[in-house]
Amino acid sequence: MADHTSSREWAAPRWRKADHSADMRMVVLAAMAMVVGTGGALGAWALMRLIAIATNLFWFGRLSTAPVVPGDAHLGVLIVAVPVVGSLIVGVMARHGSDKIRGHGIPEAIETILYGESRLSLKVALLKPLSSAISIGSGGPFGAEGPIIMTGGAIGSLFAQCFHLSAAERKTLLVAGAAAGMTAIFATPLAAVLLAVEVLLFEWKPRSFVPVVMAVLVAHAWRPLLLGAGPMFALAPGVAPVPGVVGLAGALALGVVVGLEAAALSWLLYRVEDLFHRLPVHWMWWPALGAVAVGLGGLADARVLGAGYGTIQALLDGALPVRVVLTLLLLKATVWLVALGSGTSGGVLAPLLILGGAAGFLAGQVLPGGAAAWALLGMAAIMSGAMRAPLTGALFAAELTGRFDLLPAALLAAGAAYGASVLIMRRSILTEKIARRGRHILQEYTVDPLDLVQAGQIMAEGVDTLPGTMTIAQATQFLSGPARYRSYPVVDAGGVLLGMVSRADALRWQGDLALAEVRLADAVSDAGQMVVHADTPAGAVADLILESGEGRLPVVEPGSGRVIGLVTRHDLLKARHRAQRAETARSRFAAMPA
Repeated sequence: MADHTSSREWAAPRWRKADHSADMRMVVLAAMAMVVGTGGALGAWALMRLIAIATNLFWFGRLSTAPVVPGDAHLGVLIVAVPVVGSLIVGVMARHGSDKIRGHGIPEAIETILYGESRLSLKVALLKPLSSAISIGSGGPFGAEGPIIMTGGAIGSLFAQCFHLSAAERKTLLVAGAAAGMTAIFATPLAAVLLAVEVLLFEWKPRSFVPVVMAVLVAHAWRPLLLGAGPMFALAPGVAPVPGVVGLAGALALGVVVGLEAAALSWLLYRVEDLFHRLPVHWMWWPALGAVAVGLGGLADARVLGAGYGTIQALLDGALPVRVVLTLLLLKATVWLVALGSGTSGGVLAPLLILGGAAGFLAGQVLPGGAAAWALLGMAAIMSGAMRAPLTGALFAAELTGRFDLLPAALLAAGAAYGASVLIMRRSILTEKIARRGRHILQEYTVDPLDLVQAGQIMAEGVDTLPGTMTIAQATQFLSGPARYRSYPVVDAGGVLLGMVSRADALRWQGDLALAEVRLADAVSDAGQMVVHADTPAGAVADLILESGEGRLPVVEPGSGRVIGLVTRHDLLKARHRAQRAETARSRFAAMPA
């Protein structure tokens, strides 16, 4: 019998006993990500050039890549018509090209990652930057970050589709391209990596982290040659860190206020979108209708038109009159909400920076440290509260200006905004759009409780077994009666596993008189039974149960094959339930002093 069992090749799972699941595929992906990083940087360069060309054509009637802003044009009341014309073009492109170019890009990238196997089409890769350039160039109150995340992601996805890769590996290259594009636009490599982790990857693994870092650093190396070196914005000379305890308390208060602002903006955005959905006209025309509000807003104050990078710099200079900042806060919010709610193509980050910066600027009128420093903290806070990315928000503000001495205060403001936002708003401004399509996303990254325990810790010991000497007739009678379980291990005299028999086997054997006296040892000897070992992670056990369709798996000693326990679906669910109770069950172990 020993020779019989020792020759059996049990189907036991193989796994790598290590803290991480990385292998040499990570190196391959990192090398591929360097190519994607170059593509993302070139995509950012092309997008910025397209925006400049569109701005010159729409507002100055010339073909040029010179950097200009719509406010420098003097068109009088015609300023209302320009955004409408641009939005009409975008609407036609969306209807007859691809409706995936609508919106601000990041929700579409998230949806592709989670539900589309990270496959973006060439059509989207071409139409998204073009439509965004037309939208922004004609005065749309958007930034380039959403479009470049979608464009860079499309570059990474298309490159990945040229190779034999898994959906998870395509996701890594898609996100690498998105992060590379963001780095090239804003010169914020650290924040781009954190954005990938907090918003796009939905995991924290070396397999994805290392390639994203490589892509981002390659894009950062390209940036001085393509778009210029140094921080994108600068603080006014003499701006000092927010001082002392009073300053930190102010950062905390500002973060809470801006978190509420972020929640309000998200709520208003989707209420505006609901209003557009009620219009009795095709969605192709919605951007043009929303552009009327943009044009009227531009007629009142030209600073609300376009990406608004000059406005961000003005807030960081701290030189704008309070009345102008108040007007800008209300007007920019209105035109941005209406335009984005109409479904045109554009990003959310630059408008959010303006709105958060304006709130911080106003707070700086009464808080110590100057309006410029508080404008920076407001930018960090609103990015955190609206996008649910606190680390990204804090570091982005510091990298954007090169002022890492303000990072502690920025982190406090971002953390406070994040806390306020998650308490009062169920979803972020990014995930609400996806939820409206019937797909709920949990943005909390936790370790799977099944990866923290092994089969030996959850298995049932002292299990009931059937001897290999039992005949099929006896086994059929036993399994057809009041048996406790649907299946049982069959073992030899030494407890070594021979196979499993189930009630389904008994039904198959019933009525076959030729099998009546056959021993179970002979009947199951050729079955490729799945087994696990005591140190098999419970997550691997769950995967094996799903793949095999068997509800109970025997746990055997690796060398001898002796049965030491059984793992069932119920055992796995109990392990998960214990982890859930650790989250919710509260108790006190130390008595409070009398």
